[in-house]
Formats: sequence, C-alpha cells, structure tokens
Amino acid sequence: MEKTRITLGLIQMEMAPEPADNLAHALELVSQAAKKGASIVCLPELFTSPYFAQYEKGSPEGKKAEKYSEPVPGETSNALASCARKNKITLVGGSIYEQDPKTKKLYNTSAVFSPGGKMLGFYRKTHIPHDPNFWEQHYFEKGDTGFQVFEAPPAPSAPAPPVRISPLICYDQWYPESARICALLGADILFYPTAIGLVDGVRQAEGNWQEAWENVMRGHAIANNVIVAAVNRCGREGAMSFWGGSFVCDAFGKTLARAGAGEEVLLVPVDLAHSMMVREGWRFFYNRRPEMYGKLTERKVKW
Repeated sequence: MEKTRITLGLIQMEMAPEPADNLAHALELVSQAAKKGASIVCLPELFTSPYFAQYEKGSPEGKKAEKYSEPVPGETSNALASCARKNKITLVGGSIYEQDPKTKKLYNTSAVFSPGGKMLGFYRKTHIPHDPNFWEQHYFEKGDTGFQVFEAPPAPSAPAPPVRISPLICYDQWYPESARICALLGADILFYPTAIGLVDGVRQAEGNWQEAWENVMRGHAIANNVIVAAVNRCGREGAMSFWGGSFVCDAFGKTLARAGAGEEVLLVPVDLAHSMMVREGWRFFYNRRPEMYGKLTERKVKW
C-alpha cells in the first residue's frame, strides 16, 4: 500500500538584530527538525531580520530596513539550498526581503528547495497590509508571481509519495481566494509563514486576534480539503509581542498540533489519504459553480 503519511517540521523562532545570526540559527533548527524525521520543513516570515515593517519607512528604525534586502538567488537562498541538500528534505524558506536585481523592486518572497538542493521556485507575497505597526506597503511591492504550487519529491530520509505544496505569506491568510486558487492548482498542503502578534497600546477590540488568525486558516483547510501549516515567529520586538502558536490542521480543520509561545521545533505527522477521503466525501470541488463567481474579480464592492 502506498505510504501516505509524511512529517512536517515547523520552525517557530525568535529573531536577533543581525541577519547572519538569524540565518545560522534557522539552519540549526531546520537540521534538528530533519533529524527528528521531518521531510518537509518551513521557516517563518522574514526570518533573517527583525520585523522592520512595524516602523514607518522614514523613521530611524525604518531606514535600517534596506540592509536586510538581498536577491534571490542570493546568500540566504544558497544557504537554504545547501541545508535542504544536506538534510535531504524539502524546505519552504519562510520569506526574506527580496530585491529584484533587474528592477530593484522589493518583495516579501518565499523560496522552496528540493531534497537535492535545487530551488524549485519562489512566490512573492500577493496581499500587502498597511496598518499601524504593519506598514508593509512602505517596504514591499505587491507580488507578481501569481500563486505557485511546487512538487516536493520523496525525501530519502523519510520515504513518501510526491506532495504538492503552496507557500502563501502572512496577510494572504485572510483571503479565501488565495487558498482556493492554490487548491485548484493541485496543492495538498498550504504553508503560511507569518509574523503576527500583539501591539503595545492596541486593544483587541474585535475579539481575540490569535483565535481569528487560526480559525480563518482552519476554514481554508475545510473549504479546500487541504492540510494547512502556519509557521509564526515568536518573541518581543519593539512594540510587538509575536504570539507564536504555529499549528497544523488537517483537511477537515482538526488542529493536529500547536506550538506554545516560545521557540519550538514542531513535528507534525499528516495523512494525505485522509485529505482525499474528505475531498471525495464532501465533494466541494465537484459541485462548484464557477460561472456564478464573476463578482469575485470585480473591484467594486457594496458594504
């Protein structure tokens, strides 16, 4: 019988001021996950740097952001490729602050690497927030890659069938369209590298933010019959306290594992056969009515 279980490794980590220190720490934690049996490992959003987007671009702290940008391929992606090859895993490289060498435009970018150390491709964050302490439109262009699906080949260290994965990035998690398109493109697992937490002096007037963050992604899992893995950063940076809470839920929204508030390497076995059973049983995709969904592509809204 074909093996349908694989183990995901989620790297929940704190970030230091210097990129080199963060990269070295990330590589160490990825290796730990691989040694414990993970065949696909994911890092958090902007894992090589502090979360500089909490500062407006003209501020003293905001002016430091430029030093964190780099090309893809580049130093960080090369190190991630070597790490994937050394540990014989598929590696979702969280995201980094990418500068396109041709256009000089800046993006929030996630690259994916095979167990052989090949960069399978990269995804640029589509939806860019712009709120107090999340001033991302000061730093990032809207992504232009479109949504991406990469085939993770069987890892020799943990034999498994090929699995199709899609990286989405943080604010993308609030958009059902992102998850649906990736699922329609064939994704089995959605990875969401994130950088989200609480802000000093900002009340959670709407309700519990962390619960909403987890629940919306659980909804994507259920509606699309896919496994969802969210990988958050943790720790205190400036006025922000990142809540950690990285988690994996199955294709019917059951939370399989959840990290605490501190640094953690979370190992989570998942079953692809369960996803297919849910999809065949509930038949959401078979009963779609695409001809009725034109409103989704219109900018005009009524609210």
